Amino acid sequence: MHYAISTTWGPTDTTRAAIPFIFAATALEAGDSVTVMLFHDAVSLAVPGVYENVVPCGPPAKFSEVFAHPNADIIVCKPCAEVRSIHAENLREPSRMGGMGEFYQKVAQSDCKAVAF
Repeated sequence: MHYAISTTWGPTDTTRAAIPFIFAATALEAGDSVTVMLFHDAVSLAVPGVYENVVPCGPPAKFSEVFAHPNADIIVCKPCAEVRSIHAENLREPSRMGGMGEFYQKVAQSDCKAVAF
């Protein structure tokens, strides 16, 4: 199964920022693949040094596990990032710039379930 996960929460709400990554890590541990689409404030999480300072209240964050997993595709909304002065060269690997069209292509796959946070 593939999960396409969209999120808008970033460092301004640390617990909400962590929840999509906890879900993604759980899916990856189960052998599934994920696409995480970062919108709005969540684009900041793809900048090196940011998620390391996001400490949620509750379960431990799983940012590093998801960013490092070979079955995770992290797409950063290009318009959301650029309005925050974040450019492709500022992103943590393996995340990449993309848009709604790419997210739609993932969601449209027959073996995909969409999850929004």
